[in-house]
Amino acid sequence: MAAWQVMLYAVLPYAAVAAFVVGHIWRYRVDQYRWTTRSTQMLESRWLRYGSVAFHYGAFAAIGGHVLGILIPASWTDAVGIDEDAYHVISAVGGITAGVAVIAGLTILVWRRARIARVRVTTTRMDVVVFALLAVAVISGMAVTILNNVTDTIHYRENVAPWFRSLFALDPDVRTMDGVHWVLQAHVSIVWLLYALWPFSRLVHAWSIPVDWFRRSPVLFRGRAGRPRHASAARSGVR
Repeated sequence: MAAWQVMLYAVLPYAAVAAFVVGHIWRYRVDQYRWTTRSTQMLESRWLRYGSVAFHYGAFAAIGGHVLGILIPASWTDAVGIDEDAYHVISAVGGITAGVAVIAGLTILVWRRARIARVRVTTTRMDVVVFALLAVAVISGMAVTILNNVTDTIHYRENVAPWFRSLFALDPDVRTMDGVHWVLQAHVSIVWLLYALWPFSRLVHAWSIPVDWFRRSPVLFRGRAGRPRHASAARSGVR
């Protein structure tokens, strides 16, 4: 096993996870003020709405596909009646649909930042790096899905999936990645780099779940007709 393979498939995953965890803790402790998307919705909302919806829904679908294809062994899907042919149909339809949505959404978001001046000036160097990594990860992932269904060159359930699960056992089986198609190797490595940079970018907004919104007191606004009457005053007949 070559040294570069050990670095990519035994060292990089744990280094990325360490950066992901420690980086989020550090960012939350020292930079809560910028723990947001730094939204540019007020600068431009039409294209943001189209791109954001397509990208996020496509990403959620893609994550679900990765769970099915990587974390769940083939023997489990066989046990519930999903044979290899059925899995390939699900993989092709679901993966390509999700990939098209993600690519369309990301394209709109990148075009928006590049072409609309008032949005472009808010773009940081980290944004450029994250967009580039996302683009490579999405395109390579789409290529993997297509190659897996139209050729016989990629078998990620037989090599990448066992390797990925071995990482959780803290016993990375690097040998299973030997001979894996270069597109799949690139996809895996780029995604790990993306995880390593996650806490230092605007991607941290993924964890900003508005739980307090459900118990927040309503905000009262003054209407055009004048100051609204207080509820208790209305009940007592006070004008």
